[in-house]
Amino acid sequence: MSELATTALVTGGSRGIGRAVAQTLAREGYQVYLTYVSRPEDAEVTCSSICKAGGKARAFRLDTGDPQAIVDLFENEIKNKVTLQVLVNNAGIVKDGLLLRMKDTDFERVHAVNLHGAFVCMREAAKLMIKARKGYIVNISSISGQRGNAGQINYAASKAGLVGMTKSAALELASRNITVNAVAPGYITSDMTDAVNPEVQKKILEGIPLGRTGTAQDVAEAVAFFVSGRADYITGQELSVNGGMYFG
Repeated sequence: MSELATTALVTGGSRGIGRAVAQTLAREGYQVYLTYVSRPEDAEVTCSSICKAGGKARAFRLDTGDPQAIVDLFENEIKNKVTLQVLVNNAGIVKDGLLLRMKDTDFERVHAVNLHGAFVCMREAAKLMIKARKGYIVNISSISGQRGNAGQINYAASKAGLVGMTKSAALELASRNITVNAVAPGYITSDMTDAVNPEVQKKILEGIPLGRTGTAQDVAEAVAFFVSGRADYITGQELSVNGGMYFG
């Protein structure tokens, strides 16, 4: 029987931070499975870029807000077909709004995708990693979960909750040689940040000691460190990638 390919699963891996993570892990030698919800063309671009660089990648449509869909993905595409060594929970959405105006459905949907979805992915991945007695789980949290952000109560709560899950899972899985860590991006250049008012961007930059916004690659390098083997004695930690931008 041929050896199963050592694989990294990156949720929300078709663009932005997820794309950078997928490409970086492919360069580190992992076969990459990435998920997307909409815009399959973006997933195709990511997979194509990995394959052209000599790596291997596949894309799967997955709504991480649907627990059964996650279970089905693991059962039908991962279990007994690849060696899942890395899980990166990157999939996330925002539905911003002020406290007094936020709808229950907007709060619940953000938590379903950002928090519950990550939980189900961790649970299903852990089942496989425990049998292999090896694994790395990295959750993408956020500076919003550390300090809060006006208009993002649902998002900030989901990202703060993700850190709590990280620490708890790290305690449970350490004896099985599985590390669980989080990476908390600060203000990262993206399609969303490009649309921010220039005056607001200027004010944000003034609060970043390194004097620049972060890039998706900055975040990807932190993830790569956690799954490289160089961080095998690190678990239950949250690494901030924010240029020194903390509280204010």
